[in-house]
Amino acid sequence: MLELRPILSALMRSKVSLVLIGLQIALTLAIVCNSLFIISERAALMDRPSGINEADTFTIGSIGFGADFDLRASMAEDLAMLRGLPGIVDAAPINSLPLSDGGWSQGASLTKEQKSPTAPTAMYFVDEHGLNTLGARLVAGRNFRSDEIGSRTRQSQGWPPGVILSKPLAEKLWPGVDPIGKSFYLDTEAAPSTVIGIVDPLQAPWVHSKRLIDNSTVVPEMIGDGRFTRYVLRSEPGRRDAMMKLAEAKMAELNPDRIVRDAKSVEKIRADGYSEDRAMMIILGVVIASLLIITALGIVGMASFWVTQRTKQIGTRRALGATRGAILRHFLAENFVITSFGLVAGTLLAYGFNAWLIQHYETARMPWYYVPAGCLTLWVLGQIAVLGPARRASRVAPAMATRSV
Repeated sequence: MLELRPILSALMRSKVSLVLIGLQIALTLAIVCNSLFIISERAALMDRPSGINEADTFTIGSIGFGADFDLRASMAEDLAMLRGLPGIVDAAPINSLPLSDGGWSQGASLTKEQKSPTAPTAMYFVDEHGLNTLGARLVAGRNFRSDEIGSRTRQSQGWPPGVILSKPLAEKLWPGVDPIGKSFYLDTEAAPSTVIGIVDPLQAPWVHSKRLIDNSTVVPEMIGDGRFTRYVLRSEPGRRDAMMKLAEAKMAELNPDRIVRDAKSVEKIRADGYSEDRAMMIILGVVIASLLIITALGIVGMASFWVTQRTKQIGTRRALGATRGAILRHFLAENFVITSFGLVAGTLLAYGFNAWLIQHYETARMPWYYVPAGCLTLWVLGQIAVLGPARRASRVAPAMATRSV
């Protein structure tokens, strides 16, 4: 059995090395645990379902420039042509899409007297083809009828009498109650709107908005003002890229008095929306790997230095009967003690760092198991790192005890 007192006595003769390695281990534990937690949060964020068919869906924008350009007439022609293209399942006008990071938001209130809305909501303006084109899942109620589709301009006041809500928004407005037929206000100065359908899920465009991300309202109106319009199209499976090129060419051919632009798949929109999160995950991954490598090298360097310093002492122990296994176990135990001191400090530092992140960046509380898992990882890493110098120490011959330094 190894005794702890001789190990501690040997370590106390190299206090500076002990403190430096312990501090390095503590910092590594704190940074690695919190970085892994941030990576897991970002991965969960990026994995949230948008509520639409992303694989087969794309958007195209159109902006007119001719003196006689008529937006509403152009939209009618475009939609008739696009919906008739072989390979296109459906098409609809839309102001924005989930994941696109831009759009229209509004406050949803239950009464006219409210000073602040009950919940914020993203607004999607579509016609009766909108839900089918998006591939959104209607879980209650019904879709819009063609006679319910209106047109919104800059001068429009109020909101349509019937709208469709995302399920999370409906639950925030009426917890535990069937929302179909319920009325609420998108404008407390205007008439209320009634819920005629529920979709689940349907993300808002702003992927980093915690309050807004799941709250969406689908409105039966087409934007009929200005010169720009955006269409969303869903192709047959596997034909998206080909249909995106075809639709763009057909639109340019149909009306030369406009510019057809911004053809983009929803998968590309998702990639762009989460580009910063992906970059952060890569950077944190590199930081984690670098810290673990640097910590392992520090342990190797410290152990190698101590083996060199104690060569005569090790030879003496061998001459007195210590086996190679005993020398190996001594250095492994010594490193285990050093690592444990560092991990105690690192545990406090890890939770303290997480508390600081919660206070200043509104992150979630790190689950308890991250730190124990980090400690186990660093214990294993420390033992692997010291194994080389420890084996070199165990091969010191007893004859080294007779050599002068």
